[in-house]
This record gives sequence, structure tokens and C-alpha cells, in this order.
Amino acid sequence: MPETEATEAWEYSLSIPHDPRAVTVCRRTLRLILTMHGLIRLADTAELLAAELISNAVLHTKGPAILRVRWSAGVLRIGAWDADPEPPDPTRELPLLDDTEHGRGLALVRACADLWGWQPLARNGSRGKYVWCDLVAA
Repeated sequence: MPETEATEAWEYSLSIPHDPRAVTVCRRTLRLILTMHGLIRLADTAELLAAELISNAVLHTKGPAILRVRWSAGVLRIGAWDADPEPPDPTRELPLLDDTEHGRGLALVRACADLWGWQPLARNGSRGKYVWCDLVAA
């Protein structure tokens, strides 16, 4: 499929169980979505960001999570909802230069995304939070 610029807005949501394998499912699903919409050039960075957001949801909460991907006006928003209403804590993140394998998720999101944030959110009767980041298509 030839790459064309996506012009119409769209949105996908993927409900995932509390399972570390969900991170791989999210990455692959996101790559497929971006390929089908002609946005493959964003796939590598988008996959990294989605993996970090979903990893945090799976590692730091006890319930299910939802990956949400939205394209609108040249901006790709990637978000993760989880059932823990506590805000993300960027202060517990480790520096990017540290050799440890964990604890750098939000630092990577801050470094790679054009904008990021979080908000408390209720979904299907459950309280939680929505952590999101934006990639602006250049």
C-alpha cells in the first residue's frame, strides 16, 4: 500500500487484560493501524511511546488497561487508560543514561513526544487515569 498523508480524523481503542504480553499486542496493532492509514513514518516512535505507556499501566496497576490512538489535524495522540487513579510519578523515573532496564518510561515519553500529560478519568464505572502523548506529523 503506498504511503499517503492521512487527512481525515480517526480513533481506535484496544482493551487489554492485565498481562505483560499486551505490550507486544499493542505495538503490533499500532504499527498495523499506522500502516493502513499511511502514517508508517511515525510507527517506530509511536510504538516506543505506546509500549512505555502500556508497560506502565500493566506494571504499576492491577486491572485492565486501554490503548487509545487518535489522529486529528496532523497530530497522533497515543494514550493509555488504567484503573489506578494516582497520577504518574515522573520523579521516581531513573535518568536515561542509567543502565537499568526499568524506570525510564516517562523520561522516554518526555524525550520523544511533542507533548504529554495525564488526567483523571472514569471509564465503565471505574476510576482511573489517562496518560497521553502527542506526535506532530512534520
